[in-house]
Amino acid sequence: MPENLKFPLFSKINSPLDIKSLTVAELENLSVEARQFLIETVSQTGGHLGSNLGSVELTLALHYTYNAPHDQIVWDVGAQAYVHKMLTGRFARFNTNRKYGGIAGFPRRDESPYDTFGVGHSSTSISAALGMAAARDLAQKKHKVVAVIGDGGMTGGLAFEGLNNAGSEGRDITVILNDNRMAISPNVGALSLHLASIRSDPRFERLKDTMWQLTGKLPQGSQLRKALHGVDAGIRAMLVPGIWFERLGFRYVGPIDGHNLPELVKMFAWLRDLPGPVVIHLLTEKGKGYEHAEKDFLNLHGVSEFDYKVGPVKGKKGELTYSGHFSDELLQAAIADDRIVVITPAMIEGSALTEFQKALPDRCFDVGIAEQHSLTFAAGLATQGYKPVVAIYSTFLQRAYDQLIHDIALQDLSVIFGVDRAGLVGDDGPTHHGTFDVSFMRAVPGLRILIPRDSVQLRAMLRASLNTLQGSIAIRFPRGKSQKIVTALDPSADVTCPEMLLKGSDGVVISSGPLLEDIYEVLSDLSRNGSLKLSLVDIRCIKPLHHDYLLNLAGVHSKWFSIEENQLMGGIGSAILEFLSDNDFPVQLKRMGLPDRFIPHGDRRSLLKDAGLDKSDIQAACLDYFHPERSFINRILQPVEVGD
Repeated sequence: MPENLKFPLFSKINSPLDIKSLTVAELENLSVEARQFLIETVSQTGGHLGSNLGSVELTLALHYTYNAPHDQIVWDVGAQAYVHKMLTGRFARFNTNRKYGGIAGFPRRDESPYDTFGVGHSSTSISAALGMAAARDLAQKKHKVVAVIGDGGMTGGLAFEGLNNAGSEGRDITVILNDNRMAISPNVGALSLHLASIRSDPRFERLKDTMWQLTGKLPQGSQLRKALHGVDAGIRAMLVPGIWFERLGFRYVGPIDGHNLPELVKMFAWLRDLPGPVVIHLLTEKGKGYEHAEKDFLNLHGVSEFDYKVGPVKGKKGELTYSGHFSDELLQAAIADDRIVVITPAMIEGSALTEFQKALPDRCFDVGIAEQHSLTFAAGLATQGYKPVVAIYSTFLQRAYDQLIHDIALQDLSVIFGVDRAGLVGDDGPTHHGTFDVSFMRAVPGLRILIPRDSVQLRAMLRASLNTLQGSIAIRFPRGKSQKIVTALDPSADVTCPEMLLKGSDGVVISSGPLLEDIYEVLSDLSRNGSLKLSLVDIRCIKPLHHDYLLNLAGVHSKWFSIEENQLMGGIGSAILEFLSDNDFPVQLKRMGLPDRFIPHGDRRSLLKDAGLDKSDIQAACLDYFHPERSFINRILQPVEVGD
């Protein structure tokens, strides 16, 4: 059925201007369409479902009352901004969401003028909005700046830094706290709404201002003002949970029902004309309007494609991801050794730690969206003889780089890092690709970096890190299920030593991780058809490099070729090149990796092609480097075929 028939209201909307002529009743009908469209479309494209279902009404009310993009709306993370995208000219293209060449799953400045700030990581909205407000004031312009942040985002330290600065500056900035906590009883909600309606009434605010002015004119006015302030603060402390925000310099409104469109429209219309820093606290329900998401809001936060009529079907038992293998091995080790603890920054489910948390709740620490704290917390545990393991995504480890250097490495503390989602992660795009970790971790003194190519090696590396290896260790592994094992790993093998997977006489290719599967296939095909016979080495340990092994390898091959799924600058190839230069080895090295630009979103195969790292690119590069004459002939006459 055409979208204009199935969603008659939304199909006519090309910008927020188109909803301003609607009545509030029509706006409520639009929210029904929006919710159904989200359910059906996200079930086909994958993406963030639960959080967006919970933010339908607040988004509609926000665009109904404010004048974007003149008024600037800043989203935190962006996992709740799908309806915002639908309202701002991207409804017809929403079926391309997170697809290669389609619209992004997060707000991007280069995608729309309505996306005022590019996001993907948590807790940035308040700081960014304050910067925009300061720029507005310097330019003597008149418009509103609104930051929309979730209660999860509020656990990040950057959010508190932004609040502290914004409150002290006193600039005109509005912060919408989208609180989708599930444990709010109806009675508490009704009372909170009642209090909010009283405190948000302009007449109540004017009355307070009048009383303040009046006491200043009376004898002993200063004492009366102190008493009035004390009574007001005491009542607020007892009845209103926003006293903390007010102590920071914000006017606090709420909490109110974030799904009550008439109330939201009324509230936002008043707030739009209210000067100074304001926090409005909304209570929303994650997964609102979709039974499966309401019942299982954790697993339906982010989803892959599924049949929305029956809900997502959980995978079969035994189909472990890399994260699952890491967590399972860690749990087995922790049962045997009570010094082992695990820390994660709000990624219990994402890092597959649910079973660990159930089995050993006292030794599983979810510290919230606080990456910096997670590392320093681990450092504190390490000083007391514990074996802390930090389960953290590569893209989030970036946020705690100072703690990695200053609090852990500088003090020579033993902390193990499960660096998840390393390499290209696919649909979430450049904010979530783990493409820089090898480069920035290599610079940290004393930090060992291990890269398994499959789940067998991952488990072996974790066991070695917990039992035999010394110091801090980062084990870098990708998203998704484990690739097939290219060559079985000897359980007694040294996981820090490179391993020869193929032997050839024309040169050697050096790589690591799951990319080895593609390289193995390419080199095997080249060998079978007689084009090239190349050796293939799994380097496994990037830092420190195994000098003796590389020394012996230099005696066998004079032409080396490194291939990596990391930023080429400062990556594995750079490490090998530095080693060759420092030791004056007469070896020629060609490097291949991710280019010096941000890789977009899309499926993994499309992204490898975009980055020049798919199998045909690897084949062509090998021929060009190791056998340029044959490469020319093959390109002109008979290209070598590489299987899918």
